[in-house]
Amino acid sequence: MNKILTMIKKPKLSFWQIFNMNVGFLGIQYSFGLQQTAINPIFLFLGASEEMLPILNIAGPVTGLIVQPIIGAMSDKTWSPKWGRRKPYFLIGAIIGSLCLFAFPSSPALWFAVGLLWILDVGNNMAMEPYRAFVGDKLPEKQLSLGYQMQSLFVGAGILLAMGSIVLFQYIFGAETVETAGKIPKWIYYSFYIGGMLSITTILWSVFKTPEIPPTPEELAEINETRAKPIGQRIAKPFAEIVSAIKEMPLFMWKLGAVYLFQWYALFVYWQYITPLFMLTMDYGISEAASQSAQMSLTYNIVTMIVALALVPLTLKYGGKNVYSISLVGVALALFSIPFIGDPKLVLVPMVLFGIGWAAMMGIPYTMVSKVVPQERRGVYMGILNMMIVIPMGIETLTFGPIYKYLLGGNAVNAILFAGVFFVIAAVLALRLNVSKAKESVEA
Repeated sequence: MNKILTMIKKPKLSFWQIFNMNVGFLGIQYSFGLQQTAINPIFLFLGASEEMLPILNIAGPVTGLIVQPIIGAMSDKTWSPKWGRRKPYFLIGAIIGSLCLFAFPSSPALWFAVGLLWILDVGNNMAMEPYRAFVGDKLPEKQLSLGYQMQSLFVGAGILLAMGSIVLFQYIFGAETVETAGKIPKWIYYSFYIGGMLSITTILWSVFKTPEIPPTPEELAEINETRAKPIGQRIAKPFAEIVSAIKEMPLFMWKLGAVYLFQWYALFVYWQYITPLFMLTMDYGISEAASQSAQMSLTYNIVTMIVALALVPLTLKYGGKNVYSISLVGVALALFSIPFIGDPKLVLVPMVLFGIGWAAMMGIPYTMVSKVVPQERRGVYMGILNMMIVIPMGIETLTFGPIYKYLLGGNAVNAILFAGVFFVIAAVLALRLNVSKAKESVEA
């Protein structure tokens, strides 16, 4: 059956068709942008200590580890003539995410905000994984790079809007707000309300603008066979699919997992400790430091939007692994320089390198993986790829608190430098990624 499925000829899509199918990523990434920059300051406002931040963020890794591969496996075996294969899942995920974003800034206590983060992450992960598979389903191989780099563009745009809204609303309303322990400033509210609206409206745009490719007769027969099984077997099916897919996973994905171990551990450290860094290096309060970190994200996501599509011809000419590796080195250089720049404007300059790296991280690995995994199992493998993202994040939430306190002296400068070293290691490991050999191995 694999040979029959891989022979399906997919029509070439126009630029605007690829654009429309990725619009929903804008709302998803706006939500992730708030998680990167606004959630940890909210925890600090509600009384969390700095060394608590890693464990408070464990919701993302745990929900991603559980939700994405299960949803991926389920979506592989789903078909609705009206709604399609992947779209029902990211629509439901967007609704959950919207409700959480509307509720988040009204959190009365730390425990409530942490609980909402868990639910928000479930919704975001439910929407994210099918969206990655959705692009691979629709596009022929020659357009995969454009499709995933378009997603990278929307990653930048979504996070850019989130960060921009934080900076804007603090500028407009922040001066009138006095920081009060245990209370979230009113200026933070508006960014979350915008996110709640974007999460659902952008997904609906893609749902109604982009039809899915119907399953082949063989796929449909397998889907109907699964539906006819007893409920217990149907529940167990996704778990069996995940186990089977891991056993048969291409060596290429194991190598990418090694890159991701260091890359995503380092990113989680950066997102958690960039605000405390500015509290230390610039003697800022929480609000000022949160605003500065939002400006950092604003800057690197502007760069991501600009360079995302420019990476397509570069990867075609020089190879995905080379562009990817060099981009990771650029992120390392940015992290090595940030702690030693005391000017709030000059410290934005390294974010150019960070933005190029972020554009590469959000597009190139997905393009490579989509080329080496079987089409009929793309959903479950995209879910497994996300496991490779959240496992390092989970390790970070459990280990970095003690590392920060005892090994790094509770110093945010050392935390950011630590993340830079991990990016160097990730860049070296990325040079081992070879798509052509991986494809030959899978075809054999």
